[in-house]
Amino acid sequence: MQGLPFIPPAGADEGGHLSPPPAAFALITADGVLVGWSPQAETLLGYPASQVLGRHATDLIATSHAGRDGAEEPRSDQRLRLGGTRSAVVDVRHRSGDTVRVAVTLHPLTPAPDGASSDRAPSAVLMAAELEALRWWETRQAMLQGLVTQSPVTLTIYGPGARLLWANASSVRELGGDLTALLGRSMTELFPGDVLNTQHLATPPEDFVQQILETGEPVIDVHFRGRSPADPRRERVWSSSYFRLLDGRGEPVGVCEQSIDVTDHYRAQQRLALLAEAGARIGSTLDPSGTAAELAAIAVPQYADAVLVDVAAEVLDGEEPKPVTAWDLVRVADSDGEASRVSERVAYERVAYAAGSSQAESLARGRPTTDAVVAPTRLYVPLIVRGTPLGLVTFVRGDDSEPFDDGDRAVAEELASRTAVCIDNARQYRREHTAAFLLQRSLLPRSLPELSAVEAASRYLPADSHLGAGGDWYDVIPLSGARVGLVVGDVVGHGLGAAATMGRLRAMVRTLAELDLAPDELLARLNDQVGKDASDQDGKGEADGSGALGAACVYGIYDPASRTSTWAAAGHLPPAVVQPHGPVDFLRLPPGPALGVGRLPYEAAEVELAEGSLVVLFSDGLVEARGNGLDAGLDRLAAVLGEHRGSSPDRLCAQIVAELASDQVQDDATLLVARTCALGARQVASWELPSDPALVARARSMAAEQLGRWGLDDLVFTTELVVSELVTNAIRHASGPIGLRLIRDRSLICEVSDGQHTSPHARYAGSEEEGGRGLFMVAQLTEHWGTRYMPTGKTIWAEQALPAA
Repeated sequence: MQGLPFIPPAGADEGGHLSPPPAAFALITADGVLVGWSPQAETLLGYPASQVLGRHATDLIATSHAGRDGAEEPRSDQRLRLGGTRSAVVDVRHRSGDTVRVAVTLHPLTPAPDGASSDRAPSAVLMAAELEALRWWETRQAMLQGLVTQSPVTLTIYGPGARLLWANASSVRELGGDLTALLGRSMTELFPGDVLNTQHLATPPEDFVQQILETGEPVIDVHFRGRSPADPRRERVWSSSYFRLLDGRGEPVGVCEQSIDVTDHYRAQQRLALLAEAGARIGSTLDPSGTAAELAAIAVPQYADAVLVDVAAEVLDGEEPKPVTAWDLVRVADSDGEASRVSERVAYERVAYAAGSSQAESLARGRPTTDAVVAPTRLYVPLIVRGTPLGLVTFVRGDDSEPFDDGDRAVAEELASRTAVCIDNARQYRREHTAAFLLQRSLLPRSLPELSAVEAASRYLPADSHLGAGGDWYDVIPLSGARVGLVVGDVVGHGLGAAATMGRLRAMVRTLAELDLAPDELLARLNDQVGKDASDQDGKGEADGSGALGAACVYGIYDPASRTSTWAAAGHLPPAVVQPHGPVDFLRLPPGPALGVGRLPYEAAEVELAEGSLVVLFSDGLVEARGNGLDAGLDRLAAVLGEHRGSSPDRLCAQIVAELASDQVQDDATLLVARTCALGARQVASWELPSDPALVARARSMAAEQLGRWGLDDLVFTTELVVSELVTNAIRHASGPIGLRLIRDRSLICEVSDGQHTSPHARYAGSEEEGGRGLFMVAQLTEHWGTRYMPTGKTIWAEQALPAA
């Protein structure tokens, strides 16, 4: 029967199961004859007194069992032996014929005085009770005795005013004193502490005890946190339930409190909740100090009273931590708690841990350590990733707090492990972020060239988000004929891939610009190259994000001699133009697809710019502010340009950044401001010549006379040779009128134009050949030469350095 539940006998009184079962009494003589029979005996066996009195007691016994002394009891043909109290379990015949198992006890009576006894005098009292009912009552009595003396559950009875009336042994041990000395004290005096689940208890303990006494409604599972008088150093949590007690008349006599120590369960729940919160909050920023501050904010005050986080200096710089013997770290978080407030102080101060210290030992062994003698409430946990320590976390508890136990160490290790991974991710991001910025900065112009065509200034604004360096770029490109190329571009995406793609595009634009391509043709060729790059990557299965799909660009050429500019755009915003004494306007350029996403042709638009005009090129990151539309950003830019149009380009850049960049948070931005200049009549001389070989000498003479007026007599000889060779080639290989133009800028530029699109090239002529040396001589006599093409033909140009003043 071991392990089976005890089932009360049928008919057990559920309302009075703590009362003993009714006992049946019988009186027997010395020879075992029944001479007395109680009503309870009649109820138990069904026999009235008239049917049993005078009969031998053993006549009612069906079987016999061993008594408690081990002796065999007599059967019905044997006589009961008197001589001391005897107990046995006996099967007795019921009047109905059934057998009733009863527990019997035989108590001898004191013999009567000599001469007073007779054969009919009772010699013993026989008590009997149904065995199962007796066992049921004895079990309940044992249970009550166990609750009072042995149970770990504390049972306490409070009367009005929540004052102690009674407590079991476990409760007395918790109260830490003698029960007599504790009686009459209030609940809050006995157990001062916090109520954790106030949804069950909205009133003070004294009030809710009185409420239970009056209403009889129980209160279940109230959690208290505090310190018991028996163990004041350890904070514990109890789960308590309360119910009313009634006396035999149904009147309330008190409220019973049943409490169980659930400290371990509660702490386990708190630790799981803490780790869940840590998983959700730690690592939200890609910054080592920010991650350390997140750890401190989570751990204080629910896990520790203060947290210190120290990280290797090289980790903050995005580098791999170096193996060291004397641990020299940087403090990045120092947090403590006051009530529910958490203060964070990031000092970035150097912290050195001497060899042999608990901190150094923790870092060297890679395990949490405590200083059990000096600081038992300090726990040192290393921040380790892939077996390499990145730093150290120190968890501190106050002197009145409990020391860290094994469960606390496991939680600390998990918190430190998550923090270490996030700090390492931040380190790697910072390394890539820094590399991307360095790459981007190295690919952008370090300074803008000084040109006669424009006075220019620029700004690059990195995104102030965690996205990293972007793909915006700008450039000012000197072109032949004192012209200048202005370009701003934007590569979709951020990081090393975007920065590398930006560098490739800028290099391609410069290369194509030096071929003197028109803006629309330059964008067409750039688009073709981007498409080829994308196809090559797709064919190799690469997906590194370094492609230029979605890149945008706007490119323009300004000629200071003719004061004309030509522009084309590939999915980019058009420049803003401010003519002297004119309104702020945004150029209306023919729309062109972004680079790499289409094969539609690009078209150019020509705009005449008066001297002193402002041309402002910008990427969309400058005007697409968070929460505002593009039109609002363009309007703000136009307002700034209108108000500060007289400022220098550099000052105007600063004004634009101050007004617009405060909202720029999601993307990097590029700004290029150029004020146009013009070459006057004293700097340019041009002639149109018929295609007649006889006029070559006239062309040389006109060029020499112009150089004399400019005071450039030292360049007359070489210039005459250049003019002679270029004009002769134009007459020989082209048709129609020939243009000759001299430009005195930072160099002397000689240009000869014709109506043909054939491409000339220099070559080595044989020793016996009479011609073929013209362009070779031009290349030897000048610093630079080249060809640019126009819709009406081509222009061959050559530059010579001006003599030193």
